[in-house]
Amino acid sequence: MDKKTVVVGMSGGVDSSVAALLLKRQGYNVIGLFMKNWEETGDDGACTAETDFSDVRRVCSVLDIPYYTVNFSKEYMDRVFKYFLAEYEQGRTPNPDVLCNREIKFGPFKEYALKLGADYIATGHYCKIMHDGDKHYLMKAKDQNKDQTYFLNQVTQSQFEGVLFPLADLDKSEVRKIAEENGLVTAGKKDSTGICFIGERNFRKFLMEYIPAKEGDIKTYDGRTLGRHYGLMYYTIGQRRGLDIGGQKGDDGRWFVIEKDLKNNILYVAHGAEDKLYSKGLIMSGINFIPNVPETKEFECTAKFRYRQEEQGVKVTLLENGKAQVDFNERQRAITEGQYCVLYKGDYCIGGGVIELALF
Repeated sequence: MDKKTVVVGMSGGVDSSVAALLLKRQGYNVIGLFMKNWEETGDDGACTAETDFSDVRRVCSVLDIPYYTVNFSKEYMDRVFKYFLAEYEQGRTPNPDVLCNREIKFGPFKEYALKLGADYIATGHYCKIMHDGDKHYLMKAKDQNKDQTYFLNQVTQSQFEGVLFPLADLDKSEVRKIAEENGLVTAGKKDSTGICFIGERNFRKFLMEYIPAKEGDIKTYDGRTLGRHYGLMYYTIGQRRGLDIGGQKGDDGRWFVIEKDLKNNILYVAHGAEDKLYSKGLIMSGINFIPNVPETKEFECTAKFRYRQEEQGVKVTLLENGKAQVDFNERQRAITEGQYCVLYKGDYCIGGGVIELALF
């Protein structure tokens, strides 16, 4: 019987390295595929692509598997980065990592892998998948602290077909131990954080290269002007640090961002009680359900509104315009437009959508 071929998305990190190792142990014909999604410029290149690819080469050499590299920089620019910039220009805070999974890793990457003869594709994501005919269920990983279902909420059913997640039942510490025991150079490599194309660079400086900064006033609702902001795109609702209005603390504690007025280019702040930051619900759009749309227009489940957050009880109402209203069991702080609301039923991630509006 011929071996099945798996193409593994190799990032140069420990997770994808161990994913490839485990699949080879399971008897698959494994091929490593390294994606370059960003064209570097200058000595402080946004991503460490060359170093990462060097690590991929070394890992694949130890595992004795073939490897390739593919450049998706144009696709990333067109499908992810342009959206990222447009959202910031609208004063929203996008999550390009979510979009990258749908538009690149399980899109062009999968198509390229199939051309290499793949029966399956695999990544180093911490999550589980269950295939049942033409239905594909996304489930939480054993390591709840590393679970990445949040970032996969926009991946479609056809994209999930033939996907394997080898790290589903492993803790991060176990993954590092396996890498170390097998002499993989990535065993002690630090996890990448944040947005790849920004890397270690100053975020504000990076964004200024693409969107002209438009300074404006920082005000309170009662009309006081406390200072100047660098551009509304650099601030998020609820933000406390980096407002540069020190010395005006007042009796009620530190200032925080309460509203971004795009029309008048004003950043509104408040201090003291944070009641104004707490909303009772939200409207979301661009909803992707996994594996299919619920049978009822209303249902209860849990939800996350940011990656590092405990799930919260909610009631979801599907609206006629393809959107949904999500009502919270308990009011939530600093719901951020442009981020994702991701829905769960127990261990199952049942989908998610973009937060369009917080409801007060």
